Amino acid sequence: MFSPQGPSLGELCVQALSSVERGYDLLAPKFDHTPFRTPESILGATAHALSELGPFNHGLDVCCGTGAGMLVLRSLCEGRITGVDFSAGMLGWARSAHPDATWVRADARALPFAEHFDLAVTFGALGHFLPTERPALFEGVYRALRPGGLFAFPIGAPAPLTSVSYWATLGFDLAMRVRNAVWRPPFVMYYRTGPLSAVRDDLTAAGFTATAAALTVLGRHRDGSPRYWLILARKPADQH
Repeated sequence: MFSPQGPSLGELCVQALSSVERGYDLLAPKFDHTPFRTPESILGATAHALSELGPFNHGLDVCCGTGAGMLVLRSLCEGRITGVDFSAGMLGWARSAHPDATWVRADARALPFAEHFDLAVTFGALGHFLPTERPALFEGVYRALRPGGLFAFPIGAPAPLTSVSYWATLGFDLAMRVRNAVWRPPFVMYYRTGPLSAVRDDLTAAGFTATAAALTVLGRHRDGSPRYWLILARKPADQH
C-alpha cells in the first residue's frame, strides 16, 4: 500500500490520533508517497476534460495539500495559480515543489477571496468536511470566483454493493466514527458522506449551476457505470 518512502504504521497511528490539521502537518513530508495523494490518472483525466472548457486566467486549488493540483491548473490557466490549505506543513512542501505559485494558509470553510478566480479545483478533500460544513465551503468558493467562473472536481461514484471497495469504504467510515466518538480531537475523514446527489444539491443552494460529466477514461464498474464523475459547477455570468 505504501512505498518505502511512505510513513510507518506507528507514524500513521500518531497522525490518526491527532486533529486533521496536526495530522497533515505530520504527514506532509511523506504524503506524496502514500495512496492519499491524488493519482496522476485522476489529475490527467480532469485536466483533459477541463481543457475543452478553457483557457482560464487565474486558478485556485482548494485544500491544495502538497500541490498536486497545481499540475492541472498550470496546464489550464494563463494567469497566476494559487493554492490554499490550513496545514502549514503541507503548504511548506507545496511551496518547495511549486515556487512560482501563490500559497495561502486559510480554513477552506472561510476562504479569504472575492471574485478573483476563473477556475477553482479541489482533489480528494470533500471527505474532510461534514455534510453540515459543505455549504460554507461551497459558498466560499462561489465568492472566490468571478462571474462565469467554474468550480470543478472529480468525485468517485458509489461502488456496487458486491464490490470489495464498497465494504472497504464502509468499514473505514465506521472505524472513523468509532474513533471520533471516543477520542478528541476529531479527525474528519469519511468516504461515504458526500454522495453525488447531495453534493449537487449543496452546490445549487450555494448559487452554482451544477452538472456532472462521466470520466469514462478512468474505467467503469461491472454494471457499466463510471467509476468517477467530474463535477462542473458554474457561477452565473450575470449576477443581477
